Amino acid sequence: MTQQALRNVLLASTVLACAALSTLPSFALPQESKKSATNPNPEFLMEKMTGKWIMRGTIGGEKVTHDVTVDRILNRQYVRIHEIAREKDASGQPAYEAWIHIAWDKAAKEFVVMWLDNTGVTNFSADGVGHGKPVGDRIPFIWKLADGSGIHNTFAYARASNTWSWNIDNVDKAGKASPFGRVTLKRK
Repeated sequence: MTQQALRNVLLASTVLACAALSTLPSFALPQESKKSATNPNPEFLMEKMTGKWIMRGTIGGEKVTHDVTVDRILNRQYVRIHEIAREKDASGQPAYEAWIHIAWDKAAKEFVVMWLDNTGVTNFSADGVGHGKPVGDRIPFIWKLADGSGIHNTFAYARASNTWSWNIDNVDKAGKASPFGRVTLKRK
């Protein structure tokens, strides 16, 4: 997978995850204790991603608005995110579209994410899969390339506003991060 394709996958994942996390009404799940804020419950975070969202912010220096739909599939083992840009390309098609799948890896105690989008075809190699160990209500997903570069896409749930934010950073070979995307997902 090329670095640009990986960046596109991470960007789409971030946008979709943010949108998904902001759609579930706060009354749909029991109140979480203070303990769960520091010791995250993966099921809580996965449920908070479900619903219909509007994602707004900046990606690659451009203002964007995307519609994001998040649901649970295959015996509720996966979160499926469908992200579609409202912006259009030269042919009138969405400028960006992604399907993102997130699952909880019980053995590793982390989330895994596969990001598929219209910016390039992946060969399903290991560097196309992001990993994120939750920290409170945050999931800092990391995609690493063989050359040491990669993408960091942190999904952060804000309980007070029932929204998600995705902060996407490109990471160079030396490990230096530079901002690529900052978006917020709010329920429709």
